[in-house]
Amino acid sequence: MEVTGRDKSTMQGTMPALPSCMKPNVYPRAPDGGWGWVVAVAFFFVEVFTYGIIKIFGIFLQDMTNHFGETNSRVSWIVSICVFVMSFTAPLSSVLSNRFGFRPVVMVGGVLISLGTITTAFATSINQMYITTGLVTGLGYCLTFLPTVTILSQYFDKRRSLVTSFASTGECFSLFALAPAFSALKDQVGWRNCMIVIGILQASVIGCGAVLRPIVIQPECSKQEEEPEGPQSPLKPNPENKYELENEFTRTSLDSVDSGVQSISSVGQNTASPEISDADPEEGAERGDDDQSLSSTPLKQKPTPERKRRIDLSLLKDASFIFYSLFGLFATLGFFAPQLYVIELSVSYGVQRNKATYMLSIMAAAEILGRLSIGWVMNRRPIRKIYILLICTVLLGLVLALFPAVSSNFWALASCCVACGFLFGTVASTHIPMLAEDDVLGMQRMTMGAGVYVFIQSFAGLGGPPLA
Repeated sequence: MEVTGRDKSTMQGTMPALPSCMKPNVYPRAPDGGWGWVVAVAFFFVEVFTYGIIKIFGIFLQDMTNHFGETNSRVSWIVSICVFVMSFTAPLSSVLSNRFGFRPVVMVGGVLISLGTITTAFATSINQMYITTGLVTGLGYCLTFLPTVTILSQYFDKRRSLVTSFASTGECFSLFALAPAFSALKDQVGWRNCMIVIGILQASVIGCGAVLRPIVIQPECSKQEEEPEGPQSPLKPNPENKYELENEFTRTSLDSVDSGVQSISSVGQNTASPEISDADPEEGAERGDDDQSLSSTPLKQKPTPERKRRIDLSLLKDASFIFYSLFGLFATLGFFAPQLYVIELSVSYGVQRNKATYMLSIMAAAEILGRLSIGWVMNRRPIRKIYILLICTVLLGLVLALFPAVSSNFWALASCCVACGFLFGTVASTHIPMLAEDDVLGMQRMTMGAGVYVFIQSFAGLGGPPLA
């Protein structure tokens, strides 16, 4: 039995309406505010419990080394595998976000993060931690971080760099406030119980995912489209009913809102033309109506290329994207090494261990300043943003090379931590949102492009900490 378009409309109309907070936000353009501020707050806490926890993992390094009788290199592979899985599975995160939407993907990621961290507390060997923290938590980080930063970029246009920089200070807050707090807690209750507390707190990421309302960009119709010159053709779709916006659990004929953002005008360009279905000749003879209107003929829609292909392979043919991905590969090679080893480095230089913990806080405070500064700089025009990013990356490499030269001076080491934190903040808060710029990828292809870009970075995350 064939269901007609009228029957489909009736069926859709009888479905229970969802609360307004669950429905997509429809704007004529990126709002640069509105519900985007809620998404920004959610991204802040996602940063706290993803990258922030990765960065403070160094406070457990000595405890795990002594407890399991392993070397620092073996223990550091926990972070390396976690970062590798987080980055390597980024295309999976993009595909799932396109298919199911950002909200459910982030919520599932929050469950995996909490589960992986809590089970790490019961691990009896480093190899088990490679699975619990490395694989389970790493996959959760991937499903959580990338969709959140992507949808945040879609809510903002002119303020994108500034808002992303502000929201990304969550990981700095984790270094500045949570590193000393968890270090003190670890001394009181042990590192295993401390990991359980962290895992429970990470469950709040599920709530962060729940507030990620999809955004639909519906450009205002031009005056010419509102006033057609002639009578409408039977086969020409009516602009008033061609696009039907529904909640993310109800499929439209164009599969429009489940990926978080969709431009109505772009949908119209990518939609395949309707095809007349094969009618039964006997049925036509019984009607005996040679002049029957084509509008009464059942129509079926050819599947669009976006339905068939969830991964945009054309990205691999884009020279600007390829070179930018290679830049990201080498730029992120040492992203996590400073935070992971700065405590042990300080102790080896004669700094007391209780004071060495504050090196992370110094680095975090400077990183906050760096993130806010780069957001303000890139929000000014006219500035080629990618050039600013390149300059900051080169300076960061030079500062990292200075660490071995400050082996006997506490204040010199602290100064290096300030410079490293500041420059790290400028690079870390901009290299992924930079994909939304037109000279790299542009907003329309950012969702899939971010997945491929972070996938390429995964090899740097795997080799960086052990090499350091």
